[in-house]
Amino acid sequence: MSTPYYTVIMAGGVGSRFWPMSTEKRPKQFLDVLGLGKSLIRLTYERFAKICPAQNILVVTNAQYTGLVQAQIPELEDWQILGEPIGRNTAPCILYAAEKIAKRDPNAVMVVAPSDHVIQNEDVFVEVTAKALDYAATRDVLITLGIKPSRPDTGYGYIHYDLDTGHNGFNKVKSFTEKPLLHVAESFLASGDYLWNAGIFVWSAKSISRAFERYLPRLGRQFADIRDKLDSPEETPSVALVYADCEGISVDYGIMEKARNVEVYPAPFLWSDVGTWNALFELKDKDANGNVVAGKKLLMRNVHDSLVMVQDQKLVALNGISGLMVIESDDALLIADLNDEQAVKELVQALKQGEYKSFI
Repeated sequence: MSTPYYTVIMAGGVGSRFWPMSTEKRPKQFLDVLGLGKSLIRLTYERFAKICPAQNILVVTNAQYTGLVQAQIPELEDWQILGEPIGRNTAPCILYAAEKIAKRDPNAVMVVAPSDHVIQNEDVFVEVTAKALDYAATRDVLITLGIKPSRPDTGYGYIHYDLDTGHNGFNKVKSFTEKPLLHVAESFLASGDYLWNAGIFVWSAKSISRAFERYLPRLGRQFADIRDKLDSPEETPSVALVYADCEGISVDYGIMEKARNVEVYPAPFLWSDVGTWNALFELKDKDANGNVVAGKKLLMRNVHDSLVMVQDQKLVALNGISGLMVIESDDALLIADLNDEQAVKELVQALKQGEYKSFI
């Protein structure tokens, strides 16, 4: 009998740096930010459907977004959509899904990935992920997929790995560094033994359960105590009690940075976490003036190196601008420096404190 493979898609984030298109009512992962006619989460589901059967794909999201998940991925049954009562970072969300999967199949091997990443050469991604699943099926190992950095990006986490401990393409991880300063990122790029941390993990249900028992024992016990309540009418209130009391912590910090059995696969597929408007701008094709433009009624003169995404029903005229983002939603307009990646997040924080919080 073949090893059962599962996918866990994490879809609970708000995507505040994609405001005003991304809001608390409809976050980035549910939007067609690439202009392909499909949302990011739909594209993610279809990518993993090439690896796992549809009945083995789970989505963990905020409870208020379960309806959006159902609408965009109607193939999923109710048990496959896990609604978190509150956000507690990635460790509780991953353990919740792992417990659900392990209860159905203790021998399961799973890949865990965010819902809003862009993979440009999916055939390579499918091949690499399947290889990692096969590798994890016979080893007590926690695998992360790393991306060869193309620039000294300070917005990504980095993985330092041992070039001399490779086995079948997998290498031992030495350390993790989260969002380094520019001169540090430049040294990482020059060294040749650092990778971007894509936040995509592969492990068996047994291996990740052991890791929680060792490195996050309180969280592990909290979910173990409600294991018998999963897939029953008592699941939702039991999970709510755990989330009300559990630690909010990332799986990177809580487990991956501490575990001794972490390995990385330097993946050759093209990847972006599309975390900011600037990241989307870098990803998209440019016109002759270096602009990325979406909108049917636009008059642009002397506009360069800018991102313009506006509503089709309104005429927008732009003159003499460079390096800006002009983003319009149904009820808000954002004009900001395209290269200031934190500006949008800071604006959203300011909106939350004032009279315009209904716009987020």
